[in-house]
Amino acid sequence: MYRYDQLDRNFVKARALQFRNQVERRLAGALSEDEFKPLRLQNGLYLQLHAYMLRVAIPYGVMSAQQLRGLAGIARDFDRGFGHFTTRQNIQFNWIKLVETPDILDRLASFDMHAIQTSGNCIRNVTSDPFAGAAADELEDPRGWCEIIRQWSTLHPEFAFLPRKFKIAVSAGATDRAATGFHDIGLRMVKNTDGQIGFRVLVGGGQGRTPRVAQQIAAFLPKHHLLSYLEAILRVYNQAGRRDNIYKARIKILVEAMGIDAFRDAVAAEWDKIRNSAIELPDAERDRILAHFAPVDLPPFPARDYMDDITRRRQTDRAFDQWMTRNITAHWHPDYCAVMISLKAIDRPPGDASAHEMEAIADIAETYGQDEIRATYEQNLIIPHMAKQHLPAIYDRLAALDLAGAEAGLIGDMIACPGLDYCNLANARSLPLADKIFRRFDDADRRADIGALRLNISGCINACGHHHAADIGILGVNKKGVEHYQITLGGRAGEAAAIGSIMGPSFEEADVPAAIERIVDTYMDLRHDSETFADSLIRLGTAPFKESLYA
Repeated sequence: MYRYDQLDRNFVKARALQFRNQVERRLAGALSEDEFKPLRLQNGLYLQLHAYMLRVAIPYGVMSAQQLRGLAGIARDFDRGFGHFTTRQNIQFNWIKLVETPDILDRLASFDMHAIQTSGNCIRNVTSDPFAGAAADELEDPRGWCEIIRQWSTLHPEFAFLPRKFKIAVSAGATDRAATGFHDIGLRMVKNTDGQIGFRVLVGGGQGRTPRVAQQIAAFLPKHHLLSYLEAILRVYNQAGRRDNIYKARIKILVEAMGIDAFRDAVAAEWDKIRNSAIELPDAERDRILAHFAPVDLPPFPARDYMDDITRRRQTDRAFDQWMTRNITAHWHPDYCAVMISLKAIDRPPGDASAHEMEAIADIAETYGQDEIRATYEQNLIIPHMAKQHLPAIYDRLAALDLAGAEAGLIGDMIACPGLDYCNLANARSLPLADKIFRRFDDADRRADIGALRLNISGCINACGHHHAADIGILGVNKKGVEHYQITLGGRAGEAAAIGSIMGPSFEEADVPAAIERIVDTYMDLRHDSETFADSLIRLGTAPFKESLYA
């Protein structure tokens, strides 16, 4: 993983000191809220319903054990003992006092983290495949390119005040695990006919009130041209994007208004002006950054030393067997795997982790997992390099923490935004509804029998819960002062990204769990052998599900 050098540390400390001065001026009355708002947003500080919320960047989702312990300390010392992991591989603290924020930023800087550009109309945290560098199916580790983009975009003088926020994702696996189709720019690492690896570039994706799937602007971009091409795209957007209407300001609106061909031509014209300038990263600096992401040196273990024990445990322990089936992912090294730690359970807001849990996970990663943890798009955590021989011991340690749920990809693995419990933009609560749905499907064997099914919940049209991209999406709406929920079917976040279709009239909260159960029961009645919910929906269409939903 990338390690800060002295230049990085000096920069982050200077930024924290600058914000300390701004907070002092705000508390003294020298800055009004209108003057202070853009300054705090540039440092990830939001004013929510009940308190300030601080969003901390976890670049492309990668943390060391020391950093996770540091975040646990912030949760314990400055919040209410919890942190909330988000779909953009950040962590949020929801009960922050303004006067203490400078101390938090200083604490973050002490273990090489910050909250810079986690809000505001700028390039946000670059996200990636949480299995990057460990996945068996990737062309190349994309994290180095994420880090290059992060360094290029941080305080970029042209792009600090874009028409609207801007999000970039990079993925390199055969499966798109970074939802690149729902980003302002999505980068898919691909190989051309000459065997060279470069980028397939997508542009104009996003969710919110006008969800759009990104369109291809370049089939193959050589890696050494990445920054200049990104610069060209952002210049076109910065100059032509709307600033008169916040709801029309995203790049997806500009791409749709111009048409992808005209937008591509505008980017090509801009690129011609700058591609031969000094914008490209010097080879030595590129190599310095990429060297941080060299493959991890992993010692082999003879299979006879561990496979028999694991097989016997799976035969006698149903919960362990389910965990092995759902939460273990193949690694490029045959003696290793990636372990997903589910942050989803009854009475647990999706994505929440306590300070104690974060410290315990850090201990596991340090002892068994090469000192590395990943935050995922699905609001879970992953230890990416785990020797298979340690899996029974890891499971036992997670089970003791109530973190051994076998939920990966199942209906219980819900994505949910904070909703009306925290957010002043929300129309409805997300977290209590997620808990009610989990309780409706509280039998682990039943969830496993249902199989792969993505259910996401958003508390408002801003779609922070990514409901558009779920097999079953739930959107909170306000109907004459009463919380209601609209249901969509057929969304997908992977390579074949798609926006879910609205089924019909909304439901009151009390009726939603039963409505979801009717949809699931229809699938179970009509599915073919081993057919997933998504495959059944493609084969059958929405009609039988809609009929059962409103019967």
